[in-house]
Amino acid sequence: MNRLRQLAVWALCSTFCVPAVAAPPVAAPPVAAPPVAAPVLPAEPASQKLELETSDGLALWAWYYPVAAGVVPRATVILVHDLEGSHKTVEPLAKALQKVGFAVVTPDLRGHGASTSRSSPTGKTEVLDSNSLKRTELEAISAAGGGSVRDQAAMRGDIETVRNWIKRKSETNELNLQRLCLIGSGSGAILAANWTAADWNWLPIASGPQGRQVKALVLISPTWASKGLSFVPALATEGLKQSIPVMVLAGNTDRDNRDAMRVYDRLKSLRPQAWFEQRVGQEPAKAPKLEKAAEATVFFMQLDTALSADKLAADRSANTAGRIQTFLSLVLDPSD
Repeated sequence: MNRLRQLAVWALCSTFCVPAVAAPPVAAPPVAAPPVAAPVLPAEPASQKLELETSDGLALWAWYYPVAAGVVPRATVILVHDLEGSHKTVEPLAKALQKVGFAVVTPDLRGHGASTSRSSPTGKTEVLDSNSLKRTELEAISAAGGGSVRDQAAMRGDIETVRNWIKRKSETNELNLQRLCLIGSGSGAILAANWTAADWNWLPIASGPQGRQVKALVLISPTWASKGLSFVPALATEGLKQSIPVMVLAGNTDRDNRDAMRVYDRLKSLRPQAWFEQRVGQEPAKAPKLEKAAEATVFFMQLDTALSADKLAADRSANTAGRIQTFLSLVLDPSD
């Protein structure tokens, strides 16, 4: 186990698990030490507002939270807010992840925030409203398909459009598409999972791989089904059944716990020897044959809070960003 993984295992215990009560320290004689200057960390750059366009003519606005100049991002994160939310409702999480070295892109999903205008091929402008989005519009958010060449896909929805922007940034080495992570909140977790499944379905072509770029998935208070969308299709794909590391985070209220547990229990049944969980008021538990928690690929973290979805994502006291940071440190391959 390399040094990074050793640190991640330590962080797993300190971040995920219930701490034990330590014995009082033995007093030691004071030792004078020369003052040490605090390290000067580069300030986080300001977010950048991006104007993108989906294949169906939506003016998609997204916010990019880059790492400091000269710093290699630990990973690139697409953060998907809950329905009825916007980039603003999850911005505290985006900034917290940016602060610890992750580059984050958060779109305003169609009909939300600034992403409300769509132009038709005839030049007519249509205004989209989150309250009146039909199932087909919601499905378009995670659409990525049509044809065998991804860069020429007929359907490029909201998340796919952000992915294509990241790909262009990867070509100049500003970002790394091969260290891509998805975070979805509330009903946004369904959209993140569905797009992750779509990413997994892109087959290699002569020039090389064009899919399977998502290396980790975080689901915050996932809703099992909403407005005609469901986790069922995504959980039937090979990527979510076996391969992609997933962490489920939720509060302990009845509804949150019910939906999150339904998602987690399904993942757990698909990976019976690769799960780790921490429930409120209980000792951590893991799969019987799992030697170390760090070897798990499915994590469930139940938090003692009534907050859910975007409010849980944005709440600093819940340390959501710290838990995500620990999870990603565990599951991301340093060689990518």
